[in-house]
Amino acid sequence: MRMIVTGKDGQVVQSLLERAAENGRFEVVALGRPSLDLSVPDSIHAIISAAKPNVIVSAAAYTAVDQAENEETAATVINGVASGKIAEAASVLSIPIIHLSTDYVFDGNKDIPYVETDPVAPVSAYGRSKLAGEQAIAAATANYAILRTAWVYSPFGKNFLKTMLRLAEARDSINVVDDQIGNPTSAFDIADAVFAVASNLVDNDNAALRGIFHMSGSGEASWADFAAEIFAQSALNGGPSAEVVGIPASSYPTPAKRPANSRLNCSLLQDRHDVRLPDWKTSTAHVVARLTLKHFNDGTKL
Repeated sequence: MRMIVTGKDGQVVQSLLERAAENGRFEVVALGRPSLDLSVPDSIHAIISAAKPNVIVSAAAYTAVDQAENEETAATVINGVASGKIAEAASVLSIPIIHLSTDYVFDGNKDIPYVETDPVAPVSAYGRSKLAGEQAIAAATANYAILRTAWVYSPFGKNFLKTMLRLAEARDSINVVDDQIGNPTSAFDIADAVFAVASNLVDNDNAALRGIFHMSGSGEASWADFAAEIFAQSALNGGPSAEVVGIPASSYPTPAKRPANSRLNCSLLQDRHDVRLPDWKTSTAHVVARLTLKHFNDGTKL
């Protein structure tokens, strides 16, 4: 079964490629620049059709959240227009598309975890561009599963976990925001869930398996909680660690506003697809161990 995933270097793409051998059912083919350039949406259809997929995973995105405040048009072309074109290609090919979206489609003002039917109200250019992608996909095909996730980390690329480990190599204490709450999510867990959802979509045309679903790590944490767990796990492996000093988001201003509450209620995904991601602490321990042990064994940069 041929799974085309957009992008080559992203956290989820790399995790899908690594997990593919364990999954066994899907041959994962990554399509990214220069062959597939999402900033040129009109080129997408022909490239995807030539790849002859059985299912498409739309994982590539413009992810520079702060930079998007000054480049909203570019972000919307990649996250919005291009996502719609990918879905159009899936529709013509009569195959399902799985699209990765974000908690940033919400404003963060709710005091409990968000469910799929909650009103969307993005407060950043990035959030608006991702919402545009969701809407474009829904307009192009009914055979889709949009998976909203949050706070993604892995051994690949740039992410919060790797940043914390790198900072801890040079600092004894690190200020970390403690009034934004969410669900840290391992890209490996996302990959495993994507394979499960893809199998369900390919094998069953039940409409209940289509639509929007929340998909994030089990349990919740503030950024400061997440950092403290990263350092605790790193210390267990003899890696870098630092004291975490909790600060309010107002003390760490950024160009883009972040939701104070990024928690996602993922019960619908479990009910419909029988998929529940592991506890974030367990998954964090696995990623930290891999990074710290590799760092000490062969000098790989954190």
